[in-house]
Amino acid sequence: MSRKVLLDVDTGVDDALGIILAIHSKELDVVAITTVNGNVSLETATLNTCKIVEMTGASSIPIIPGANQPLERSSYFEHRIHGADGIGGALADVHPTKKPENVYAPDYMIELAKSSSQPLSFIMTGPLTNLAEAIKKCPELPSYIDEVVFMGGVVADPGNVTPVAEYNMYVDPEAARVVFEAGFKKLTQVGLDVTRKALLTEDHLQQLDDTKYGAYIRQSTSDYMTRYIERNGVKACAMHDPLAVAVAINPDLVQTTLLSVDIETSSRLCDGQTVCDFQNRLQKTPNIHVSLEVDAEAFLKLFVHTISVPQEGSL
Repeated sequence: MSRKVLLDVDTGVDDALGIILAIHSKELDVVAITTVNGNVSLETATLNTCKIVEMTGASSIPIIPGANQPLERSSYFEHRIHGADGIGGALADVHPTKKPENVYAPDYMIELAKSSSQPLSFIMTGPLTNLAEAIKKCPELPSYIDEVVFMGGVVADPGNVTPVAEYNMYVDPEAARVVFEAGFKKLTQVGLDVTRKALLTEDHLQQLDDTKYGAYIRQSTSDYMTRYIERNGVKACAMHDPLAVAVAINPDLVQTTLLSVDIETSSRLCDGQTVCDFQNRLQKTPNIHVSLEVDAEAFLKLFVHTISVPQEGSL
């Protein structure tokens, strides 16, 4: 039986790839997609999500807008990485007929979780604002959700927006703390420690060239790859969000350890840092399954295979 999931996205380049992967995975049944302010504004993230979902042909999936700013902070966009439109200029001329629902994402999350007759998981690939707001409204929400897989944080490597903070955590650390402390049955972190090892390269693009999404992926990842070369000396697109989706598909892609994790919210230099207590010095109950190793080759093979949909009109 397919695993029922809700995706929560701030659709930039890699969120879009994660959406495509989730929709085409036979192991997942995407019942809804919620959007949040993050890489780009809520309006742009929602528009991008409508474009991507319509491109996949899965227009029956409801798209629900959520928080248009972090819980307590100002917005912090990543246009230099994702482009002004969030998806690297791809689909710029597309005007989707797919429209978002007139519901607020945190409210929708609560109602969906309470009414689901089957186990339900959330996959979060943006700041955790929507989920935090839902928890504030419904503190018992974690009891209704089978697992939350979130892309965010870094516990052993450097950050990607400050020396110690990963972007999704940096944007809304107060929301992350609400989620970390909520008491979910299973909370799985897929952070930079593993996503930086999952790189989409020219070889993978060539494998996808003659498929439905080949041209789109080449265009949308082009500027991202340029920035990655500047920072890391490698032409690649780090598959942050698709890896989180893939972990929901196949948890064996990563090795996790259950650890106590908190997040810094009041530091001059370290706001957004996910602090992982590897040596149990704080004597706190472990709360997060932290991804520490990844089988990147198996992940990329799964990604390419799953989204290699023939172009229309081809056999």
